[in-house]
Amino acid sequence: MVFNSLVRKRNRVKNAWSDIDVQLKRRYDLVPNLVETVKGYKGYEASVLENVTKARTSAMNQGGGVAGRAQAENMLSGALKSLFAVAENYPQLRASENFQKLQDQLSSLENDIQSARRYYNAAARELNNAVQVFPASIVAGVFGFKQSEFFGTDESERGAVKVSF
Repeated sequence: MVFNSLVRKRNRVKNAWSDIDVQLKRRYDLVPNLVETVKGYKGYEASVLENVTKARTSAMNQGGGVAGRAQAENMLSGALKSLFAVAENYPQLRASENFQKLQDQLSSLENDIQSARRYYNAAARELNNAVQVFPASIVAGVFGFKQSEFFGTDESERGAVKVSF
C-alpha cells in the first residue's frame, strides 16, 4: 500500500515535469519569431537580442537536474523582460500588430509555465513529504525513492527588472 502510494506520487512528479517541458518548448518556439520581429526595427539594441538568443540556446541545451534547468529558464525570462522593457522606447515597435500578438502569446505562455511550475512543485512537495515521514520513509529508503527538487525562481528574478540606458 505504501509502496504503491510512493509510485503514484513519483509518477505525478514525472508527469508534472513533462507538463513544464511542453510549456517551455512552446516558449522556445516563440522566441525566434519575437527576435525576428524586433530585428526589423533599426536602432534597436543588438545586445538585447543577443542576450535573448543566448539565453534561449542555453535553456534549450540545459540538461541535468531541475535546479540547473530552473536557473537557465530564469535567465531566459530575465532576458525577455529586458527585451520588453527596452521595447518601450520604440513606439513603432510597440504599435506593430505582429509584436503585440507575439507579446500576448508570450504572456499567455508565461502564465501556463507558472501554472505548470506550481503543479510540479505541489507534486514534488507531496512526494518529498511521503519520502520523509514514517513508515513511508522506510519503504522509500528500501526501494530507492528520492526527494524531488523544486522548480523555483532565483532571488534576482523576484525583484523588478532594472534597465539602464
